[in-house]
Amino acid sequence: MTSILTNNGAMVALQTLKSINNDLTSTQNAISTGKEVAMAKDNSAIWAISKVMESDVSGFKAVSESLSLGESTVAVASAGAEQITNILNEMKEKVVAATGENVDNAKITADVNELKAQITSIISASQFNGSNLLNTAGGDITVLSSLDRDAAGAVTAQNITVSSVDFEAGLDLTTIDVSSAANADASIDDMETLIQAAVNGAAALGASAKRISDQNEFVGKVSDAMKSGIGSLVDTDMEAASARLKALQTQQQLGVQALSIANSAPQTVMSLFR
Repeated sequence: MTSILTNNGAMVALQTLKSINNDLTSTQNAISTGKEVAMAKDNSAIWAISKVMESDVSGFKAVSESLSLGESTVAVASAGAEQITNILNEMKEKVVAATGENVDNAKITADVNELKAQITSIISASQFNGSNLLNTAGGDITVLSSLDRDAAGAVTAQNITVSSVDFEAGLDLTTIDVSSAANADASIDDMETLIQAAVNGAAALGASAKRISDQNEFVGKVSDAMKSGIGSLVDTDMEAASARLKALQTQQQLGVQALSIANSAPQTVMSLFR
């Protein structure tokens, strides 16, 4: 039945064209923004997951900065500890030389005192941003190393504690006396103790520096993996979107033609009255 009051064909064609236009608008937005899920209404579940992951990525950026700061602090202290170890080895040579006969103990004492002063200076200077792991006042440092999210969504901060080696208190340089051969001979054992303490301290700092460096590298990899995961969830597949756009543009043209044909159908009724 043909009616001039109700055009069912035009209604169907119009609804189809509206649906095509909506899909076309969505595809064009996905191409222009580069995101398949740009807003919560696009896909609320995926959008919510991506936002949580984005907040974690931001947190890992802060973690990486904290690790870099801690790594630099430990690196400075480690360099100072290694230099002190070298100076103590040099000082040991002076002490051993002072045990011999027919040596100028006064000059050797002057050299040893200069080396002691240099060690004291290095201890004071081995600081980064006010943190010093070689003196008493500096104390231990705590480095933010990770943010752990459990299945329930609770986030816990993890830290790495780097212990101070405190060379200021641990290296008693006053025990070294080369004013005479007898005193120098008695100082040899003390030198060995000082060198061992310095070596242990430098080794401990080196181990901490390696741990922080490895953790920083791991955090960087985790952050990159999470960014990749976010992209796979919300980014537009440009090849698929391009193909979909072409198809929708064709459907739109056909929809317009179908609507035009449906709208012209009632006009055929006029031929019945000619």
